[in-house]
Amino acid sequence: MTETLGSTGEFGFIEAATKSLPQGEDVLVGPGDDAAVVAVPDGRMVITTDLLVEGRHFRQDWSSAYDVGRKAAAQNLADIVAMGARPTSIVVGFGGPADLPTAWALELQQGLGDECELLGVSIVGGDTVQSDKIIVSVTAFGSLDGRPPVLRSGARPGDEVAVAGRLGWAEAGFAVLNRGFRSPRTVVEAHRRPAPPYAEGVRAALAGASSMCDVSDGLLADLTHIAVASEVLIDIRSTALTIPEPLQAVAAATGADALAFVLTGGEDHALVATFEPADVPDTWTVIGTVAVGNEDHPSGTVTVDGQPYAGTTGHAHFRS
Repeated sequence: MTETLGSTGEFGFIEAATKSLPQGEDVLVGPGDDAAVVAVPDGRMVITTDLLVEGRHFRQDWSSAYDVGRKAAAQNLADIVAMGARPTSIVVGFGGPADLPTAWALELQQGLGDECELLGVSIVGGDTVQSDKIIVSVTAFGSLDGRPPVLRSGARPGDEVAVAGRLGWAEAGFAVLNRGFRSPRTVVEAHRRPAPPYAEGVRAALAGASSMCDVSDGLLADLTHIAVASEVLIDIRSTALTIPEPLQAVAAATGADALAFVLTGGEDHALVATFEPADVPDTWTVIGTVAVGNEDHPSGTVTVDGQPYAGTTGHAHFRS
């Protein structure tokens, strides 16, 4: 007989999910009390939260519970490093039906733990609740270690725009899965489990990045956040963008535009930042420039090769 969350019970599941969680040196009180206590030597804490909802952000026939756990942790940890901060801990809210196999929920927890382990991040607590569909909510915390945060509002005319990490892979994977296929495997795996360039957030901060953002909704959409917050015009050079062979293959097979995958695809959690030209780290790729807005292209906009992008720039919730 399959053990389910209903038969395991809330407290039995919590005990099973937390009994072996490693705790880092930032954790003073971990799971088991009313709340966790995490040290903040810097005196400031970076905080972010995200939700994954079954049917909206993942499907069980597309992704394993382990994949969902890795993805849930990654999208939050990427937001922390996009501030130039070091992730320290997360708390997890989990909702699921009573008939969901307990093994599925524990596999989810394993995925969360393994993604966190990449950065020495601790899972310090959370909550569980019965719900009609699976919901995973992660809140992540980070330390600036004495550095100022890298905000979206610091881009300056004359800066260069640079990117670290993959662009368009998760979107190509979604296009493949949406057609009922499972290959190319590289893009399918990219959709199931992102691989953010975690180390590049702190590297960019130390190099003097003037602004930075996690690419979760699409390169153009997220660069627009920087353009608006910084009151600048950003122009992207399409020739500076790499379109890997798997993306070209998916575009050819599906009738899509491979460049659109790169410009508008989200959920790869690459990092995009602006730097003075001499400050761009050699692990980053320069793809554009920051300028003062003008009559044709006002501040707060992003252009591609000097012209407005004709298509949808990326994902936005609640857009009809």
